[in-house]
Amino acid sequence: MGVPDRPKIYHITHMRNLTQLASSGWLWSDAQRMERKLDCCVVGMRDIKRRRLEEIEVKCHPGTKVGQYVPFYFCPRSIMLYMLYRGNHPDIEYREGQRPIVHLQADLRSTIQWADEHGVKWACSDRNAGVYVADFFNRKSDLNKINWAAVAATDFRDVLVKEGKQAEFLVCDAFPWTLVERIGVIDHQIAKQVHASLAHSSHQPSIHVEPGWYY
Repeated sequence: MGVPDRPKIYHITHMRNLTQLASSGWLWSDAQRMERKLDCCVVGMRDIKRRRLEEIEVKCHPGTKVGQYVPFYFCPRSIMLYMLYRGNHPDIEYREGQRPIVHLQADLRSTIQWADEHGVKWACSDRNAGVYVADFFNRKSDLNKINWAAVAATDFRDVLVKEGKQAEFLVCDAFPWTLVERIGVIDHQIAKQVHASLAHSSHQPSIHVEPGWYY
């Protein structure tokens, strides 16, 4: 399976974070979130977040760590969302399930164009960027290194599919709220709450009920 014509990227976050994201105008990396002492609902895995901040270097941008980048997947309904849905992983403190989690969708090529025009570092990983064996690249010609068939797969029991599906797109420090083109939510009630959270935002991504993006 080749590179899609217009690939999309997806950042998952708790709906309680939306007002802050919209008002600041940015999605922040974990490093920036901590430096700015932002009050956010964090849904990730403690040990992997620590590794990303302290240990794992984005090799195509020497001297930078994964935790300095805003992370995106290349698909909705990610494996990370599955772990939030199950709610039983000992390294995840979050226990509210998948329902309050929203998908922020952006266009990959538009994001790369913005980053290049503004001198912002970006990178892709061929698997979870929080593992030591991840390969990183920052050339558009290398997008074929992503296992796009694994990204599109819904059954990830096979180890190679599981690795490939967790490929990431990374944007250094901060990602502009204005590049979020669409928000996917699990049901109409959450959609109404998201509408209310963004009532005063100058940028209004379209909000869509996408049950197929969830477990």
